[in-house]
Amino acid sequence: MDMAKKIMVVDDEPDILTTVGKILEMSGYEVIRAVDGRDCLSKLNADTPDLILLDIMMPEMNGWDVAARIKENPRWNNIPIVFLTAKGDVMSKGMGSLAAEDYITKPFDIKDLKNRVEKALNKH
Repeated sequence: MDMAKKIMVVDDEPDILTTVGKILEMSGYEVIRAVDGRDCLSKLNADTPDLILLDIMMPEMNGWDVAARIKENPRWNNIPIVFLTAKGDVMSKGMGSLAAEDYITKPFDIKDLKNRVEKALNKH
């Protein structure tokens, strides 16, 4: 059997981190949890995931900044990013679709989340 795909979930809300992490683990993925942008970048130095689920509204370093840092690093710039955020305005969604593989708004449907994660992983 092949290795489980690794997904990094980056969110400053512990409930989201726990819920999304459990959903993905129950779907057979290995999950790396990061509590903010800095945590995400430091964990990327140690472990490269197959996909990053990234919140936009976080303290200190927001998801846009984290995504930009990931995309400018040659070791990480091929990791697909899916924004998972409460920011549902048209401008954010438009920017998100340019900067990321997909853009999922909270609250999300569990089945939809799993399908879109699968779709993003299959593209790469």
